[in-house]
Amino acid sequence: MGNIRSRWIILIILAIIWGSSFILIKKALIHLDPVQVGALRIIFTGLTLFAVGFKKIPTVTKKQWYYIAITAMIGTFIPAFLFSFAVQKIDSSIVSILNSLTPLNTLLVGSFFFGFSFIRKQLIGVVIGLIGALFLILKGADLNPDQNYLYALLVVIASIGYAFNVNILKKHLDDLNALTIVTGNFIIIFIPALIVLYSTGFFNMTTISNAESSLLYLVLLSVFGTAMAKTLFNKLIQISSPIFSSSVTYLIPIVAIFWGVLDGEKLYLGQFLAGFLILLGVYLTNKKK
Repeated sequence: MGNIRSRWIILIILAIIWGSSFILIKKALIHLDPVQVGALRIIFTGLTLFAVGFKKIPTVTKKQWYYIAITAMIGTFIPAFLFSFAVQKIDSSIVSILNSLTPLNTLLVGSFFFGFSFIRKQLIGVVIGLIGALFLILKGADLNPDQNYLYALLVVIASIGYAFNVNILKKHLDDLNALTIVTGNFIIIFIPALIVLYSTGFFNMTTISNAESSLLYLVLLSVFGTAMAKTLFNKLIQISSPIFSSSVTYLIPIVAIFWGVLDGEKLYLGQFLAGFLILLGVYLTNKKK
């Protein structure tokens, strides 16, 4: 009973945090480019985690480091840059809706690569969700010709990375402390992020002084949207199922759309219907009976 209550509390907290992440990325992009935003997000998060989780690292075995490294790249490093490029080109609220593909991809990846089973109703949910995603992209490109909806594919790729990440965590790292896993992730990708950031010329003092507000948004995004949220998410995976954990994407669009509308973004009826199809698909994939 305690686990049931805990997982729902964590789910709601994650929805609020991650739902707000998209608008924070958008604001950070005002004075920084997508590569800088992605790299700085990793660096700030790493510094936060090293302060609180470094002492647990010696408990990690060599085999666990192998899986931690994989999840670090496909579940954090690459998506950080993909989302930055996507939010730069299309509305943050649309990005959040497309992110809802994660549970669908989690089911497919879990079935094809990790031996997890599914029923016909769940497969129907995947098909409905993918149709909704395709409609959302095509309708968005038609309604917003000034936005490049090819960048929506970056969100789809990121969601596939998240799907592999969730399944690897559940199958191979379920016995490892959540904070230890996420700290290990950032130990792996911290130096690569520094190298990427240096290559952009960010450390020019003029660049830094002109980007103070963007840096503040990134600090908020990193401390809450990545460090705290990833630790909570890993904990959620351990006390629930991969599909339940990924269903946080039910609630993320609601929060993200709220912030997007406040920031002047517009959603049309066709886009709402496409979003509904995606969430309906996610709902069906979560129905075991």
